[in-house]
Amino acid sequence: MSRPQIPTVTIDQLPADARLLDVREDEEWAAGHAEYALHVPMNLVPNQVSYQPEILGDPSGGPIYVMCKMGGRSAQVTAWLVHNGYDAVNVAGGMHSWADSGRAMVSENGQPPMVL
Repeated sequence: MSRPQIPTVTIDQLPADARLLDVREDEEWAAGHAEYALHVPMNLVPNQVSYQPEILGDPSGGPIYVMCKMGGRSAQVTAWLVHNGYDAVNVAGGMHSWADSGRAMVSENGQPPMVL
């Protein structure tokens, strides 16, 4: 039995107006993230979706692009979201690719933004 393919894009394929979901831990988020991303740590995604589905926005608003540090955790969350009826896409390379491509980042800790 084969595993289903997880929808995935590279940073270069990410639309400029992408809805980003960052599933990293709080410390990682505080150190640096995309300014307009939504932050829900990986282990909280099922509860957020169950009890506050509006947090992910309008399902007809296009895909949710899921990011983590490198792409492993976000792939798991993407698979879970797709299984639960969401239009979700994993961002390969995660925040490392985001930073390497020179995309803007902000931090929550008063330090220059960086990927932990």
